[in-house]
Amino acid sequence: QLQLVESGGGLVQPGGSLTLSCAASGLTLDYYAIGWFRQAPGKEREGVSCVSSSGGNTDYADAVKGRFAILKNTARNTAYLAMNNLEPEDTGIYFCAARPFGQCVLSEDAFVTWGQGTQVTVSS
Repeated sequence: QLQLVESGGGLVQPGGSLTLSCAASGLTLDYYAIGWFRQAPGKEREGVSCVSSSGGNTDYADAVKGRFAILKNTARNTAYLAMNNLEPEDTGIYFCAARPFGQCVLSEDAFVTWGQGTQVTVSS
């Protein structure tokens, strides 16, 4: 059974940092592209970042470029989203998602396996 489990969310002050984890089971991340998406209160879910199955290509939403970094640790079968200089606008539920043998695409429709999400709150 394919499963993704996010962790690492929490409450952080503006300007702070968090690193989210996405632990995979039932699939090997070597063969999957990973995407991170978020949903703010009252808004639709949006793409944040993605990394291709090879790990060679990444993409970021304009709002997070230069502040967030995505990576895959295939030895641990876990993907990460390092978030720095967080802003209140980054508040939301963060989801990771996987697509097999895929390129990096910041589109929900491209991903087939989803985690349950982890809450990130940026507030003073």
